[in-house]
Amino acid sequence: MDNKMYQVSTLQALALGYSRAVVTVEELLREGNTGLGTFEDVNGEMILMDGNCYRADQDGRISRVPAETGVPFAAVGTLHGERRFSLGRMASIDELRTELTQKIEEDFGLNSMHVVKVDGFFENVDARSEAPYRSHHISLKEILDQNQKAFQFEDIRGSLVGVYFPDYMDGINMPGWHLHFLSEDRTKGGHVFDLCIRDADVQLDKISSMMIRLPSEPAFDTYSLKQEHLQEEIKSVE
Repeated sequence: MDNKMYQVSTLQALALGYSRAVVTVEELLREGNTGLGTFEDVNGEMILMDGNCYRADQDGRISRVPAETGVPFAAVGTLHGERRFSLGRMASIDELRTELTQKIEEDFGLNSMHVVKVDGFFENVDARSEAPYRSHHISLKEILDQNQKAFQFEDIRGSLVGVYFPDYMDGINMPGWHLHFLSEDRTKGGHVFDLCIRDADVQLDKISSMMIRLPSEPAFDTYSLKQEHLQEEIKSVE
């Protein structure tokens, strides 16, 4: 089945502080039903699931996002659930990432993009989100150092949504698996640092094409996107 990844801007640009709106949530929802990103001025973590867009605020509280909200960075695809399988206990996010990577390797998919949804019972989820910071050319690391808060959810049913990008796309997006959490009752969520899954059901789709929507305003061209230190900085905030 043909599927594409629709990406707004690049991770390098966000990491260097380009947090102005490129598209609206309404435009983003036309391009896919599953994905993640952030909002204008890095105003919380985006969870796009089942065709709905949610924001996790600085305290991990969830709200539905108005259609006109600006989006500086996101990656979304359409989840069809071409591959489905169940998981037993996963004691850490590294264990989950390893399991998901094995699944895509079985399908000769390591050089392709993927979108995933994991529905299950979580013994714990270590997550974070952030408050908005209205500035430009201030790096994402500096913003998160000031405005990020971490929190933990325990014994909770919910879902992960995530994207996978291969190593050679480093900088366009983060290589490997990037995962956000949303509770079943749609009240809690955020960017996931670590987790423990008791059991879960997974839907996974391979994606073989991509569209990147770059910012059109001249300010975007004032950013030097290829910097040697940038990838280490991106990894430090992931």
